[in-house]
Amino acid sequence: MASSRNSAWRRSLKATGNAIAGALAIGVIHLMRLARPDAAANAAGRFMRLIGPLLPEHKIGRANLTAAFPEKSPQEIDRILLGVWDNLGRVGAEFTQLDRLIDYDRAHPERGRLEIPQPLFDKFLELANDGKPALVFTAHLANWELPAVFAAAQGVDSAVLYRRPNIAAIDRWVRKTRAASMGELIATGLDAPVRIADALKRGAHIGMLVDQYYVRGVEVTFFGRKTNANPLIARLAQHFDCPIVGVRVIRLPGNRFTAELTDEIKPMRDAQGNVDIAATMQMITSIIESWVREHPEQWLWLHRRWR
Repeated sequence: MASSRNSAWRRSLKATGNAIAGALAIGVIHLMRLARPDAAANAAGRFMRLIGPLLPEHKIGRANLTAAFPEKSPQEIDRILLGVWDNLGRVGAEFTQLDRLIDYDRAHPERGRLEIPQPLFDKFLELANDGKPALVFTAHLANWELPAVFAAAQGVDSAVLYRRPNIAAIDRWVRKTRAASMGELIATGLDAPVRIADALKRGAHIGMLVDQYYVRGVEVTFFGRKTNANPLIARLAQHFDCPIVGVRVIRLPGNRFTAELTDEIKPMRDAQGNVDIAATMQMITSIIESWVREHPEQWLWLHRRWR
């Protein structure tokens, strides 16, 4: 009985703590929306440059960077890490203003916050209008939310796989605001593959992040070290005849961005012609590694990618 009462008390305490944290977070979000997007991003970037090195994730980031770039000096590693914290702060501020970030004008692409060269826009239109669904992968680079926002702004039928926040109030805010600017949201969970399959059947373009460690994943090599990758995108390619493409965002000076879209990526196949899940995920992981090597300060080095 005492153990049962203690468990109930702990659950109640946790629920109360989450409710308070959720209310505070929503308050901060509303406060940040009062600021101009550029001002909020600049302030958040400066703040995280100061606070980030004091957090335990800083040690994780330094260890990851040192292992990935053994040729770099400690000073270079520290410089990259400060950039990582700056980028993360900006992403947090931009997250509260996603609906205000896309101001793309096809007639004057140089004027907007998102710089889309004409060849890239043509490639995007070809993918969007080919009459097929698509599997689109990206990584935690620059502001990784923008591809989905841009696609939805252009009227593309799209869905995004996302991890549901632990705090209910934040989850409700995410679903309400993201759904308005990013299309359908599919939370990771047991029913996610079924919902993704349904979206693909109707011709939707499915976006997903594929650069984090996945416990039940397939083994791949990333920066010369073994790790696990989520095989979902390769497994979907087994069942749906649709293009696989990669998209990345690159942060530019002056609170601007550009993006890149790969050509269609053909899944790797075994001798019987079946999709080789591990080889396909290695190919995708290698593409992501090449992106990260170009702009290491814009990737999220703060999680345990290798375990």
